[in-house]
Amino acid sequence: MIGSGSLYAADKLNPIITSVPSLTITPDARAAGMGDVGVATDPDVNSQAWNPAKYVFSKSSAGVAVNYTPWLKKLVDDINLLYVSGYYKWNELNALSASLRYFSLGEIELAHMDGSLLGVSGRPFEMAIDVSYSRMLSQYWSAAVALRYIHVNFGAISNVSGGLEPGNAFAADIAAYYQHPLDIGADGSKFAAGLTLSNLGTKISYDDGNTENYLPANMRLGGSFTYAFDEYNKLSVNLDLNKLMVPSTSYSVIEDYDETASWGEQRVVQVQEAGVADESVISSVFKSFSDSKLSEELKEIAIAAGLEYSYNNQFFLRGGYFYEDKTKGNRQFWTFGAGFKLNMLSLDASYSIASNSNPLDQTLRVSLAFDIDGIRSLINN
Repeated sequence: MIGSGSLYAADKLNPIITSVPSLTITPDARAAGMGDVGVATDPDVNSQAWNPAKYVFSKSSAGVAVNYTPWLKKLVDDINLLYVSGYYKWNELNALSASLRYFSLGEIELAHMDGSLLGVSGRPFEMAIDVSYSRMLSQYWSAAVALRYIHVNFGAISNVSGGLEPGNAFAADIAAYYQHPLDIGADGSKFAAGLTLSNLGTKISYDDGNTENYLPANMRLGGSFTYAFDEYNKLSVNLDLNKLMVPSTSYSVIEDYDETASWGEQRVVQVQEAGVADESVISSVFKSFSDSKLSEELKEIAIAAGLEYSYNNQFFLRGGYFYEDKTKGNRQFWTFGAGFKLNMLSLDASYSIASNSNPLDQTLRVSLAFDIDGIRSLINN
């Protein structure tokens, strides 16, 4: 029999537990400025993080980008995400792309249960390297597949943490993209849609396979509508829906649960009892859509919406909003961004303002991208 305290905790906070959460962090300033949308927006150098099928629709044949995000800046000053991506189109039908994601967790000092320091510190990190191939299927359709290697390292902490070992995993993405011009407004108006199934792969273990954890397998579905007012002015409206394809957290029965404990203590106990990855990867993907009531499944869908105004395809203003149910993580924030683009490079920045005192408040991202065709043109001239 589950005590009322257990039911209370599950009703109030029931997030889906996964490992390597850095795989879900928005790495680039353009997408972040529009509320973390990107599956159906116009192709750019960082499409690898959102939908690599977009690359074959890129106007340039190659590009590379560097993105930097100080993470949880309101809490600590040494956690950050570095993301490098690039692509190459060798003809109108095919493209190759790759990216490196490096998430530093900063310096962590180990302590005894009484709070006294052990004198041992480490700098754990999460890293992912992926490559993808995309191909044009028709005038309006494209598809892509990506392969990813994931590595989690705890550094010096592994030596004193009771068997904590580096974790390794492999995953794949499957993506599709559609865009079609619209006979409204000026030339450049269009509708686009995208679908990406990401991080479909092995589980990851930090204790030599004794326990395993799910990767954040995710389904992202979205659409984009672009209206061109004239030759110079365009506005795009974008919407993404995101759902983790991981079974809902199962909580163990706790007979001797202290119902008088504070809410924080209740929540910690519940999380410690959760997250056993006892389903196969394929089974867990299908189960994730039907292991809860419909109302609970709908709560698992995060919504991202954003606008982008562009002038002469050189100056950009962006805004957006991201919503996640309070029981699934409670990420709710407004975002703003701006960008500047020349023939050979583009610079973008974004800033978030959380609506619920979330630690993601005041998150700043910066992206710098280089257009290889633009660089070649500059050299040749």
